[in-house]
Amino acid sequence: MKRLFLIAITLFTSLTSTVAQSSDTVNIYSFRQPFLIEPILEKFTAETGIKTKVVFSKKGLIERLKREGKYSPADVVLTSDFNKLLQLKTEGLTQKIDSNLVNDIVPSQFRDEGDHWIALTKRARGLYVSKNSSVDTSTVKYEDLSDKRFAGKVCTRSGKHPYNLGLIASMIAHHGEADTESWLKGVKSNLARKPQGNDRGQVKAIKEGLCEISLGNSYYFGKMLTDEKQKPWADAVNLVFPNQKDRGAHINVSGAVITKHAPNKDNAKKLLAYLVDESAQQQYASLNMEYPVNPAVSASKMVLSWGSFKEDSLPLTEIAKYREQALKLVDKVKFDL
Repeated sequence: MKRLFLIAITLFTSLTSTVAQSSDTVNIYSFRQPFLIEPILEKFTAETGIKTKVVFSKKGLIERLKREGKYSPADVVLTSDFNKLLQLKTEGLTQKIDSNLVNDIVPSQFRDEGDHWIALTKRARGLYVSKNSSVDTSTVKYEDLSDKRFAGKVCTRSGKHPYNLGLIASMIAHHGEADTESWLKGVKSNLARKPQGNDRGQVKAIKEGLCEISLGNSYYFGKMLTDEKQKPWADAVNLVFPNQKDRGAHINVSGAVITKHAPNKDNAKKLLAYLVDESAQQQYASLNMEYPVNPAVSASKMVLSWGSFKEDSLPLTEIAKYREQALKLVDKVKFDL
């Protein structure tokens, strides 16, 4: 009986491996939504002949990858934020991308120092400021959110959300842990309400007069402007790029990795090279109003209408060193409570 069971397992494993490994296929686990990814992958298949098989989910894909181990069919994971790129690498689920083509296109600031992940798109962590505010939007900084003039006027989502953790980590990188803790306490004391909701929810709160200024990713501005229900929210605010007189606005990213046991590694490398090339980058820019990571590609017409701005040039790998400290500070000052 035991012998039959072992034979069955061997046959199943062999069959699974055969299905996953195909010369004309690349298997993708995607945290990004179908509306954004599917049109890009259709063009990739049309141009290369390589078919794509995608599992879409907002959560659980990393845990699934761990459970599947070396039998996982996944070749590539597409993430919606920087935090998941770090988690994938930290948990040993990635391998070196090893592509001169990719490295030539993606600036080193937006690549892992060991080439285990790359950014695909960029977003500024901006400030949404009420049009009724007296804030000088040309000089406003993240640091100002702790200023007493904003007492009771700040809205934000959870301090533990990856978008905010990235910003807090960048504050530690620039100012040190002690100053960042003091800043975070100041921001908390200025909150109009407990951290809650998403970035667009904060802009809605500004529209409703609950607060005056909030943190939010830049591409949400475009999403709200093109949504009939949410357009009044966007019309009530100015999107501001902070710290333009010094280091520039904090940048966070979406990205991709090649999995540790990718059955179709060569196809995975071709896909990543395609995703950072001009055609796919233009689609990212127009479909989701993000900033292309490829310096040769312009943002969409709508995004360009928001104006140019200075980016914080601190490499993501440097910011990543402080994310654990950022999380501990959020707990220490009881930011979300």
